[in-house]
Amino acid sequence: MTGSSNGTNPANRTNGTDRGKGTGPVTRLCAHHLTGMSYRDADLVEDLIGKTTFTEVLFMQITGRKARPVDLRIVDAVLVTLMEHGLTPSAIATRLIYMSAPENLQGAVAAGLMAVGSSFVGTMENCSRLLDRIKDAADPRAEALDIARAHRAEKRAMPGFGHHLHKPDDPRAIKLLDLAEAEPELTGTSVRALRTLAAAVDEVAGRHITINATGAVAALLGELGIPTALMRGFAVISRAAGLVAHVAEEQESPSGRFIWETIDDAIPYVGKGKSHQTKE
Repeated sequence: MTGSSNGTNPANRTNGTDRGKGTGPVTRLCAHHLTGMSYRDADLVEDLIGKTTFTEVLFMQITGRKARPVDLRIVDAVLVTLMEHGLTPSAIATRLIYMSAPENLQGAVAAGLMAVGSSFVGTMENCSRLLDRIKDAADPRAEALDIARAHRAEKRAMPGFGHHLHKPDDPRAIKLLDLAEAEPELTGTSVRALRTLAAAVDEVAGRHITINATGAVAALLGELGIPTALMRGFAVISRAAGLVAHVAEEQESPSGRFIWETIDDAIPYVGKGKSHQTKE
């Protein structure tokens, strides 16, 4: 025998479809060999490097299909939109962690990415769930009104709506929706669902509530067939680039210590002990 019973026999090291008569896990994403590497069905060196863009490859890897021109236009618009929003919680976290551990750039970026969630940056996922309900409903307008009334009654924020900095409308959302509605290849189903929800939100609130950028992103990614559960991943990809930029700026013009010291002075200590804030 050339192998052993511990699974080291080269004959057993086949792809996942052969191992265990097809019952084991498989991957279609990547494989390496002595002289190269495969990304899905493409050869990295011969087919991709120098011939395709990052957006084309990420779309192929995530969705399993080749990107159409419309896919690239929409995804690029989404990625550019979500990359930055100034000194938000994600950027502040990155700057503070980088100040504390400058040898760990990836840790600083990862800290910022942990803030991509249901309150900031990543709210397109929760908005998309609502759009899915509206698209599946027999009466989309009635479903949208039910959603808006329930959120108002429970005093819950409506994902994809409202913004404390952009009023009366979020210009990013206006631009993104205009881009989508100008694309004849898109069905418009998700954008219409968002418009229907927006009308219901305004009606229930009795005033205009802006669609924010992540609400528009939910509709645009829905138009491309991106599953709701994967949408936040595009925010992670985009914001990672923005956070690397914050690290670059922190290296040139540090603000982490200023942020720390400002907070240390601004939030009062109210215990009975001594504090540096106490005026002598």
